[in-house]
Amino acid sequence: MSNFEIWVLTMCLIFQSGCGFYLPGSYPHKYVVGDPLYVKVNSLTSIDTEMPFSYYSLPFCKPQEGVKDSAENLGELLMGDRIENSPYKFKMYTNETDIFLCQSNKLSPDYFKLLTKRIDEMYQVNLILDNLPAIRYTKKEAFTLRWTGYPVGVKVQNVYYLFNHLKFNVLIHKYEETNMARVMGTGDAVEVMPTDPKGGSDVPGYMVVGFEVVPCSVIHDANVVQKLKMYEKYPSPIKCDSTAVSMPLKEGEPVVFTYEVAFEESDIKWPSRWDAYLKMEGSKVHWFSILNSLMVITFLAGIVLVIFLRTVRRDLTRYEELDKESQVQMNEELSGWKLVVGDVFRSPSNPALLCIMVGDGIQILGMAIVTILFAALGFMSPASRGTLITGMLFFYLILGIAAGYVAVCLWRTIGCGDHKGWISVAWKAACFFPGIAFSILTVLNFLLWGSHSTGAIPFAVFVILLLLWFCISVPLILVGGYFGAKAQHIEYPVRTNQIPREIPAQKYPSWLLVLGAGTLPFGTLFIELFFIMSSIWMGRVYYVFGFLFIVLILLVVVCAEVSLVLTYMHLCVEDWKWWWKSFFASGSVAIYIFLYSINYLIFDLKSLSGPVSATLYMGYSLFMVLAVMLATGTVGFLSSFWFVHYLFSSVKLD
Repeated sequence: MSNFEIWVLTMCLIFQSGCGFYLPGSYPHKYVVGDPLYVKVNSLTSIDTEMPFSYYSLPFCKPQEGVKDSAENLGELLMGDRIENSPYKFKMYTNETDIFLCQSNKLSPDYFKLLTKRIDEMYQVNLILDNLPAIRYTKKEAFTLRWTGYPVGVKVQNVYYLFNHLKFNVLIHKYEETNMARVMGTGDAVEVMPTDPKGGSDVPGYMVVGFEVVPCSVIHDANVVQKLKMYEKYPSPIKCDSTAVSMPLKEGEPVVFTYEVAFEESDIKWPSRWDAYLKMEGSKVHWFSILNSLMVITFLAGIVLVIFLRTVRRDLTRYEELDKESQVQMNEELSGWKLVVGDVFRSPSNPALLCIMVGDGIQILGMAIVTILFAALGFMSPASRGTLITGMLFFYLILGIAAGYVAVCLWRTIGCGDHKGWISVAWKAACFFPGIAFSILTVLNFLLWGSHSTGAIPFAVFVILLLLWFCISVPLILVGGYFGAKAQHIEYPVRTNQIPREIPAQKYPSWLLVLGAGTLPFGTLFIELFFIMSSIWMGRVYYVFGFLFIVLILLVVVCAEVSLVLTYMHLCVEDWKWWWKSFFASGSVAIYIFLYSINYLIFDLKSLSGPVSATLYMGYSLFMVLAVMLATGTVGFLSSFWFVHYLFSSVKLD
């Protein structure tokens, strides 16, 4: 086995504990005619409440062998996914119609009320076959809309109708041995693929490349099905008309569930089977909007960079070309940034907090860059549920070393090489952001527990997260802090005066300029932010991680430039308190993201129902905004620190 294959298998174990991780289109499963296909169910979801619930919280049919949970990774549990087995099962390439599933008990008042409530809240049923979510097509005027899952029911003229008959259409593609080796990317890769237990490559096999569902509301005769057993044929033909409903919900009456399945050979090949999910409506607008944003921001950032470099270099060159007598005379008439030479490296207020926030920002920014890069390379495709969250958590833990190192290095630099207090700084860096995050998640989790939602993090997972925090993250940050304490600190190029210089009165509040600076970084984000928010809250699939990586790099560049320009402007007006201002100049983009989140809640999620749902939304938004502030603020501060150090190292002032 080659080193590359060993590396891929190692990454599989890290991300998914060996459970189903694969690159898009690299792990096809071969079925022969008659092989069983089992449909799984995920949590019920709604864009109205944003609270997932278990499929079996409603009176649906249960499998004969009992309800069993599928193996789930940490990311799936954190996302609220609860994948379970279902009574729906098919035979490969075997069409079946009028299959009786079960008859529920008579609807009690509680179940009737719950069903009508879930229909009002627009809950969707999410089915999965061979790792593909069920997709539903609807027509609106001349457009065909795609949806994942199907609604529990519908309300028509104050009457509630339940979708109790499902018409499945399974798209299959003939298994081709030669294509599979090519898809895997290496000729001997077939050794790690699942083999046909029945043996014989001459037996035609098929792969599942599509899973469509049409929900229907069909009225059944409860007396006819009393003697029927699960999977027996319904006595009369069932007509599935998706445009009409005929099964009203009535308290005290049972509900009969049936289904049918048809198989259709398709030209869709295995690597392309996710295209139907990724090509949701608005994809063209998405691409053009991102391209337009990239061009505008690149042009704007280029202008800022050119103006900035010309101004600073001209100032430095003019000073250095003077002879010694002229320099002495000029020093007596200094103005602008040269006057604050004795104060520019004066320790800021709350230096420990600044070091802690910069350390945590490095950890978050590093996690974002590495995670998005891996996602862009295909390691965290939508086919691998929960991998994105698992990967983010894994990279965040590992990058604790960088957080501790940077925080302690900065602490020693501010303290002119003093080692005292580095353990305290490293410990606080390990607890600052995770502590706030756990506080927010705990409050939100209590709300979800109170609502009996599957979105609530199970207690065992909560314990695992705490163990990951204190047994991996904290020690790694302390290790990074230890190396930071041993490393050579950055020495200032100029001495700091004992008496601080008085800052002249400013024509306008400097913090107003700092807060306004966040608009430029926000310009790189807001279009992409809409699609990310839609993915999180509207259930759409986000997949353009390549573009997101470019936008992230542009965001880092713009944050650095904005902070540099504002720091230079403050120094030119003899304001030497640049430390915190450089952090918040770029970090203030978080304010605009939070305002945008409120705008998204009011105008795009206006159907969001209940104070609990709104609290969940605002809580998660606050968590996201805090992470963005720390990451972007760190970029701004470090770039400004480098600039100030370079600026005062490049010119000699007595």
